[in-house]
Amino acid sequence: MTRSPTAAQRRVIDAADPVTGRLRGTATQLDALVRRGLAFRHPRPPHDHFLTPAGHRVRETVVEPPEPSEPPAAPAAGVFAAHVGGTEEPVVAGPARLREVHSAWQGLLELRRMTHTDGATDRPCAWERAHLVQAAALALEAAGHPPEAGGSPGYRVRATPQPEAVAVHGPDAETLRACAITLQGAGWQVGEYTQPRTGARYLLASPRRV
Repeated sequence: MTRSPTAAQRRVIDAADPVTGRLRGTATQLDALVRRGLAFRHPRPPHDHFLTPAGHRVRETVVEPPEPSEPPAAPAAGVFAAHVGGTEEPVVAGPARLREVHSAWQGLLELRRMTHTDGATDRPCAWERAHLVQAAALALEAAGHPPEAGGSPGYRVRATPQPEAVAVHGPDAETLRACAITLQGAGWQVGEYTQPRTGARYLLASPRRV
């Protein structure tokens, strides 16, 4: 069983890139995380360090803070999350969000290149298969599709009982076709289906492996 990281190691893990899991720290810190099975050193230059699946799980585990003895400091900036659609509040858009989405998508392509043995960027990587909804939503948002939010029509990405598959809903056939084209271009296998009870059409998308 992997031992819990120290406070210093936890800070390094928490500061990892939210999409790629790339780490920044001293050689001693990074080596210690590798020994604990929480990180790996990529064999190709520049030999960056990345979180392993166990390291990602540690980063996603919420640590309960102690009771504060003084007023807490202002919270740090939130971790990037793609819009999955279906929110009540309007989505905040603008140049800053566009830059965040572009940076996250480029980071994901780099993660594909670094983690596929052939360096391919045209198909999803292990991180995407472990974060299906976020990965599919990022591909859609990065391509400029608007999510459903605040009463405005758009896509919605939802988990499904099927392994390695997400459902993508849209307000009309045109939206679904556009989303299908985007996901196929991003390395996903996509099929269109009909809900038996409602007759509504939706997409079922799975990460392509080859």
